[in-house]
Amino acid sequence: MPDFFVDPNIARAKTLHADFYNSAEVFEQCREKIFAPSWQFIGNTALVKEPGDVYPFTLLPGYLDEPLLLTKDKTGGLNVLSNVCTHRGNLVADKACQLNNLRCRYHGRLFGLDGKFVSMPEFKEVENFPSPDDDLPALETFKWSNWLFTSVNPVSGAELFFSDMMERVSWMPLDYFRPHPELSRTFHVKANWALYCENYLEGFHIPFVHAGLNAVIDFSDYATELFFPYSSLQLGLARNPADCFDLPESSPDYGKNVAAYYFWVFPNMMFNFYPWGLSVNVVEPVSVGECRVRFISYVWDESKLDKGAGAGLDKVEMEDEEIVENVQKGVRSRFYKHGRYSATREQGTHHFHRILAEFINK
Repeated sequence: MPDFFVDPNIARAKTLHADFYNSAEVFEQCREKIFAPSWQFIGNTALVKEPGDVYPFTLLPGYLDEPLLLTKDKTGGLNVLSNVCTHRGNLVADKACQLNNLRCRYHGRLFGLDGKFVSMPEFKEVENFPSPDDDLPALETFKWSNWLFTSVNPVSGAELFFSDMMERVSWMPLDYFRPHPELSRTFHVKANWALYCENYLEGFHIPFVHAGLNAVIDFSDYATELFFPYSSLQLGLARNPADCFDLPESSPDYGKNVAAYYFWVFPNMMFNFYPWGLSVNVVEPVSVGECRVRFISYVWDESKLDKGAGAGLDKVEMEDEEIVENVQKGVRSRFYKHGRYSATREQGTHHFHRILAEFINK
């Protein structure tokens, strides 16, 4: 596998080598080196509202492809568990439901809603049984307001990924944000997942690609803030103060015409806060040259929908897809190996590339 290097000095640095977007070997390495140790979005706590609720899901279908269970046990505790029976590997639950216990339908092994082994038929003669290995493996769970995250092999605590964002928007009434399925979408993009992310991480292309968004956002004041080590913020300031957040004095952005907060969390999550609410964008690898992008929307103030920077998101997405898919074709060229960064406009992409190189070279 090639060794990737991105100079920490953006003025000297070259972009990631084109192999990152084209190599099947690199794509496979990213699964365990980048996605398994990072935190991933599960969804809203409303998935399991009552004690006894069980919600099976797959983490990054087709890539990590890990079958998991979200449960609310009888004490009200939230658990993220492996959905694979520790006896012979059958899936324990196949649909959302309410249960007193988790029973495998293959041979009857019984678990509590916290994943602990309870009983198993025909196992009286088995020595050294049960052991902790007979429990369903429990994954670490991180809860921020009503949103849940997990990691199959975390190398760092969730605070390193989320704390800067959480502090910056701590004034928002996040507990009042409600799922809005009508606004949620899934897009299939014929481009490597990293190309989609790095496009998101710079506003440099806005005047050239997004005429509608450029009419709302004041590009001259568009700023990128790097939160080390694993997140960043692009602060979108508006030309028209009518379509902005009503910021309290406690906000560090008080006095600014903030139209949008564009937060990115490594490796593949975007949290776009608008005056109407939040669009969570999750980029899911499918193949070397294809990704799936889920837009999951949560609304706070419906009266502000379709206004300002948070309007016309589908149109902005189509514009992004067109340009990113063209880039995917371009980086396959035998004549393209590296590019260079704008030191004033591509700090976010440079930051992303540095982290990718850090993880993939381990």
